[in-house]
Amino acid sequence: MYAPTLFGYQRRETIPVSIGDLMLGSDFPIRIQSMTTVDTMDTVGSIEQSIRMIDAGCELVRITAPSVKEAQNLENIRKGLRAKGYKTPLVADIHFTPNAAELAARIVEKVRINPGNYADKKRFETIEYSESSYQAELERIRDKFLPLVKICKEYGTAMRIGTNHGSLSDRILSRYGDTPLGMVESALEFLRICEDEKYFNIVLSMKASNTQVMVEAYRLLSKKLADGQFKAYPLHLGVTEAGEGEDGRIKSAVGIGTLLEDGLGDTVRVSLTEDPEFEIPVAKDLVNRYVGRNRPNAPIPSLSNLSAGFDSPINPFAHTRRKSAELMNFGGHQVPRVIADYSHLKSISMEDLKSIGHFYLPEPDKWAMNDLGADYLFTGTSDLDFMLPNGLKQIQSATTWLQSSPSEHQFPLFEVEDWLKASKKHAQLNFVQADAEEIWSNDLFVNALKLAQNEVLVLSSSFSNRMAAIRRAFFELEIQGIHIPVVIRLNYQDIHADQFQLFAPTDAGALFIDGFGDGLMLSLAGLPVQSSLENSTNFGILQACRVRISKTEYISCPSCGRTLFDLQETTARIRQVTDHLKGVKIGIMGCIVNGPGEMADADYGYVGIGKDKIALYRGQEVVKKSVPADSAVDELIQLIKEDGIWKDPQETNN
Repeated sequence: MYAPTLFGYQRRETIPVSIGDLMLGSDFPIRIQSMTTVDTMDTVGSIEQSIRMIDAGCELVRITAPSVKEAQNLENIRKGLRAKGYKTPLVADIHFTPNAAELAARIVEKVRINPGNYADKKRFETIEYSESSYQAELERIRDKFLPLVKICKEYGTAMRIGTNHGSLSDRILSRYGDTPLGMVESALEFLRICEDEKYFNIVLSMKASNTQVMVEAYRLLSKKLADGQFKAYPLHLGVTEAGEGEDGRIKSAVGIGTLLEDGLGDTVRVSLTEDPEFEIPVAKDLVNRYVGRNRPNAPIPSLSNLSAGFDSPINPFAHTRRKSAELMNFGGHQVPRVIADYSHLKSISMEDLKSIGHFYLPEPDKWAMNDLGADYLFTGTSDLDFMLPNGLKQIQSATTWLQSSPSEHQFPLFEVEDWLKASKKHAQLNFVQADAEEIWSNDLFVNALKLAQNEVLVLSSSFSNRMAAIRRAFFELEIQGIHIPVVIRLNYQDIHADQFQLFAPTDAGALFIDGFGDGLMLSLAGLPVQSSLENSTNFGILQACRVRISKTEYISCPSCGRTLFDLQETTARIRQVTDHLKGVKIGIMGCIVNGPGEMADADYGYVGIGKDKIALYRGQEVVKKSVPADSAVDELIQLIKEDGIWKDPQETNN
């Protein structure tokens, strides 16, 4: 059992943790935090940036302390902030340097250590351990970590034990593999030492750039804490190296939002490759959605017919796609399909299709499609007076479809009652729209679905907690043995576009992370006709969940005082010349701390190793060292060309 409930919202109960005067845990609001990006030795710059963050709503300010001199300067930064009337707690971020951590713990309110590199080194070596030799390693770690624990206990300093997927030690990788279990065990090794010393002022995190891994690790941590009779420590949520702009926001919402829906999480940091004050409004929007969620609404029934003690017919700790029958290009081994919702438009022109990735070219009289070309167009009750491109098929309301003379690429969308009594259906593909509640309450409908051969179910929900309701419907389909493909349909009103790109990835992402969904249809009321927001969000969610890769993926860190080049400018330059390389993953890391490990998923890496010096990686292997920064982007392109992966932009647009 990893969450209090799967069919509503209930925050996981935790112990309280004090960080200076700030209290953290389930009895308190979910706290917002971020991290400075200026050099820690720049006292004035650090103070000024911290103030901008705090004024934006940041409740915890994290500052890197890569060595003793930076740890010492935290005192000057802290005094400067206090002199200006700012009492926000400071957090020292530590990698590799226990002596810096031990000094910082005497100065600031909280220290963050990474178990993967606090007492271990990473050389990407596989090591064979016997039980006795492994225990000897744990004793070595204890000796190295114990001084910090005692200092934190003496000074009342809080600690975050923060595991990062990409920086697991060789020791952990050799024993547990590159897995969520390895991430959890890495933290628990350090946690056991703390508990032995009766030190409990601790926050835990399990961060990864891969949202599937991140969610699985946090869920497993929650379960392991309960199973192992540990205290219920608060959780710090974050997706590492989420990137920038729209992609970074969607990816953050998928990972963080999925866990918030489960009731997990007590403090949030959104990691964007942008100035830290811009992270705060994103985190606020994600968190504020759950204010008042504990208020009762219409109950979603549990699954009483399960013999297991927990209402989940799936494994929440390992991503497995729901088994579904393949019907045309839905379900089975097909990627999830994107359906564009144009049902609100009274008339549709060829020009309107630009916003969903389909372009009519008058001179050659043909259609072109980009990588974000929608698969289906739902036109509601409208008819089209032009022929759609080959890559796009039409869905109509069943009443309109029945009255027209549809082509082979036009398909009906039925309401439940109309479908149950319909005498005419499409011979190959029919869509049936249902509220999630009908799946667990309408026996006639469920029994008909068991016999369905040419149907795709379109699931939406009128519940205030729509994700939980749709999840409950998917669970019922699993229990009933119904394997037809399912499209997730989510409609939003009375929210602005920025919130849409956080709420939709939370609701849909949580379902796709659990392996549910063969298609996605999003809509936001009030958008202009030409808006491409819905379409890019559809594709962005599928990409962030790793279920459909449609564009280049950038695993870029948010920058900090360790960063050795201008991350925002460099990321923009790399994106400008590589964003047509569909499916290629490029890691852009400011320093070696967030280097080869953190971009473990990347095909290529661009890592700062010194002032204006870059190391280029193929996977986790350094292939070019000390490349001058002004030529490193060109060298990266050359490396991709050498591997035969490069395509010129015009090739991908044809």
